[in-house]
Amino acid sequence: MKIAVFTGLRNVAVVEAPEPEIRQPGEVLLRIDRVGICGSDVHYYTQGRIGSQVLQYPATLGHECSGTVLGVGSGVTGLAPGDRVAVDPALVCGSCDQCRLGRPNTCRALRFMGCPGEAAGAAAQQCVLPADNCLPIPASMSLDQAALVEPLSVALYAVRLAGIASHAQEPVPAGASSLFTPRESEPPASPKVAVLGVGPIGLGVLLCLKAAGPCVAYATDLLPERLAAARHCGADAAFDARQDVVAELARREPQGLDCVFECSGDPACLDQGQRLLAPGGKLLMIGIPPDEQVLFDPHRARRAELTLQAVRRQRDCVVPTIRMIAQARLDPAPLVTHRFRLDEIRAALELAAAYRDGVIKAMLDLTGAW
Repeated sequence: MKIAVFTGLRNVAVVEAPEPEIRQPGEVLLRIDRVGICGSDVHYYTQGRIGSQVLQYPATLGHECSGTVLGVGSGVTGLAPGDRVAVDPALVCGSCDQCRLGRPNTCRALRFMGCPGEAAGAAAQQCVLPADNCLPIPASMSLDQAALVEPLSVALYAVRLAGIASHAQEPVPAGASSLFTPRESEPPASPKVAVLGVGPIGLGVLLCLKAAGPCVAYATDLLPERLAAARHCGADAAFDARQDVVAELARREPQGLDCVFECSGDPACLDQGQRLLAPGGKLLMIGIPPDEQVLFDPHRARRAELTLQAVRRQRDCVVPTIRMIAQARLDPAPLVTHRFRLDEIRAALELAAAYRDGVIKAMLDLTGAW
C-alpha cells in the first residue's frame, strides 16, 4: 500500500509499505478515504517539531481522517465491513488515573496518530485501529464531513469548557458554569465572545458557538478570505487583526467580553485576549504557539481575576459532533476549500503553510486516482 512520510524539513514522500494486519480481537482494519491537513501537520512539515515533540525521520503524518471498514477482529461488535466511520485519533490506555477520572484526553499513555513516537499517521491507504476509535457515521454524512469530526470535536470541547451549553443539553464539563445561565437577579444576556484566528479550528468554534445558543461573536484574522468565512459561519463582525482590535471592541463592548477563544497560536494574541475580557472572563488557549514559552501580563490576569484555560484536544465530543452534523446543526461545508490526491500531499502542505489561494482546509482524497 502507499503511505506518506516526512523525510526532512519541507520534504514528504509517498512510499510503499506493507499492508497492516489485525492482530488483536478489538481491532479494525480501515481503508482511509479522506485525510485533512491540520495546522499541526504544517508545523511538523515546516519546523520538524511542536515544542518538545520532535520528528525522527522518516515519520508518518496525519490524524484528521475518515474511512471504510475492511475487516474486524473477533471481539468487535457494532462494526462490519463496508461501514463508513469517523476516526478519533487519540488512542488511550483506559486504565491510568486520568482515564479513570474521565480525562482520556490527558491519558498518561496516550498515543496520537501522526505524533512523533506515538501512533502511525493517517496519511496511508490502510490502517489498523482499536474499534473504540472508529465511530460509525449515518448515510447522510459525507466522508469529507466525517474527516472534519475530529477538529470540530476540538471546537465543541472548547465551547463546552467555556461553559456554553448546547440546545441539545449536552452535559457541560464538571465545574463549568454556563455563560447562558444568568446570575441571580441579573437579566438574561447573550454572552459576548471573540475568536482570535479563524482557520479551521476558529471557524469550528464559531459554528459550535452559534449552535449552542444566542451569542454575540466577533472574529479576527489576517486573511480576508477567512474573515469572509467567519461571517458566513456566524460572526456578528470580523476584523483584520492588524487594526487596533482592542480599541474597536472596547468601543462596541465597553464592559468587555465574557470569553475569548485564542485559535491562532500567535503569542501576542494571548495578551490581546486578556485585554478584551471583562473581569471574571475566560481565555481559552487552543492555538499552538511556535515557541516553548510565551509572555503575557500576569497583573492584568490577577486584577481582573481572569481564567486561563488550556484546551487539550477534546473529551467526549466526537459522538455529539457526529450527531450535530447529521442533524444539520453544524455545517462544516465552508471549511474544505481545496482537494488533493495522496501523491499531491507536498503541494497540499505547501499551500497550507503559505496560506495561499484562500485555503482554509486542504483535504486529501485517497480514493481518487494516483
